[in-house]
Amino acid sequence: MEKPRPVTDRSARRRERHFLCAVLCCSASFLAAAHTAAAGGTPGKFDYYVMALSWSPTYCAEEGRNRGERQCSGQRPYAFVLHGLWPQYAKGWPDYCDIGRKPWVPRVLIDAMLDIMPSPRLVIHQYRKHGTCSGLSPEAYYTLARKTHDAIQIPARYLSPNRPITVSPQEIESDFLKTNRDLEPEMISISCGRGKRLREVRICFTKEGRLTACGHNEDQTRLCRLDKVVMPPVRGKN
Repeated sequence: MEKPRPVTDRSARRRERHFLCAVLCCSASFLAAAHTAAAGGTPGKFDYYVMALSWSPTYCAEEGRNRGERQCSGQRPYAFVLHGLWPQYAKGWPDYCDIGRKPWVPRVLIDAMLDIMPSPRLVIHQYRKHGTCSGLSPEAYYTLARKTHDAIQIPARYLSPNRPITVSPQEIESDFLKTNRDLEPEMISISCGRGKRLREVRICFTKEGRLTACGHNEDQTRLCRLDKVVMPPVRGKN
């Protein structure tokens, strides 16, 4: 005669499932809280800045043209443009810091930045996301942003190419180092995007606007591992 199979302890299984659900929910809550904490920050409490120079034709090829951005209209030949000046920690970064009031950038300041930043919306967004963490007023933040931008000379071959350039990230870095004698290899990194295109050149500065070594965030192996990147040509007339 066949022996009866042992009866499954359903209540024990239910307790086990409830315990696992509780653990997962607690873990999710902890991760969400950690993300929220990382997304904020204390204004003025950071280690250095990244000054990001975006290759405008790449932005237009990836998304800007579909958004109807002015810089992608071809009315002006945008090449490298100032994306922003970003406060950084040695590892990680703050953003959207609480300054005790709604961030506001005066129209006169927005207009004054449009020669190096091609969009009013970009000027406003960069202060809200990054400028609020600088501990500076909009005027002081964009004065410093212009200072860092003007401290870097763009290599001649990248001023207004009318044909695509295929080049290695190392060669782009080398060109910037040759053109800017105070720039050292540890102060610059190259970022690439979709379609193997160059996205931006990142250069690091102190809080006072002096060149400095970059931190973990600008590790070249994280930002671009390609052997070659494409720089789409500049469109528009001078």
